[in-house]
Amino acid sequence: MRAIMVKQERAHVTRGTIVAGAAAVFGRRGYGLASIADIATEAGVTKGALYFHFPSKDDLARAVIAEQHARTMTIAARVVDEGRPGLETMVLLSVALARQLLTDPVVSAGIRLTTDVSLFDPPVTEPYEDWLHTAESLFRRAAEEGDLRPEIDTTMLASVVVPAYTGIQLVSETLTHRADLLARVRDLWTVLLPGIVPPAEFERLRSLTELVR
Repeated sequence: MRAIMVKQERAHVTRGTIVAGAAAVFGRRGYGLASIADIATEAGVTKGALYFHFPSKDDLARAVIAEQHARTMTIAARVVDEGRPGLETMVLLSVALARQLLTDPVVSAGIRLTTDVSLFDPPVTEPYEDWLHTAESLFRRAAEEGDLRPEIDTTMLASVVVPAYTGIQLVSETLTHRADLLARVRDLWTVLLPGIVPPAEFERLRSLTELVR
């Protein structure tokens, strides 16, 4: 039994090493230019070992996305569990994801892969669906707390904010390799807040942009 457990542990470690190597290569070269040989070299494994765990490059990319999504959802759960008001939590989530994009190669690579949905058949939709659900839930809480204009449809707001966030990080990656990402996140909320919060609460809530740092 112990021998089986050791073998399983080694397989788990090898799989994690391959995913990290794949993330590094996908992050640098993108899906199209990344090769299995490059990934095997980056991970320090043979191509045979790589194919044992991942039969194709598509499987590798999906594994990177799955690991990225698990990491971002873990951070999201921690932020949500702090119990802050809904709108404040949403701003803090946007900051947490930005910081992960700047510091975690797996998250950066996974986000890069998910933004090119044309590469996958069927497309990878779970990360977007989860973020839309999370955003809608937090905006609904914000509405109940009186921090959103009553006429705002929280589903529609989530469907605008999540793609907008995706867009600003793509532009930041393209133009500055994300050096200005936090500034762009701050700009996003600076533009959004006047249109979504009640006028009587704006002076109080405008300070939420100061959380983006």
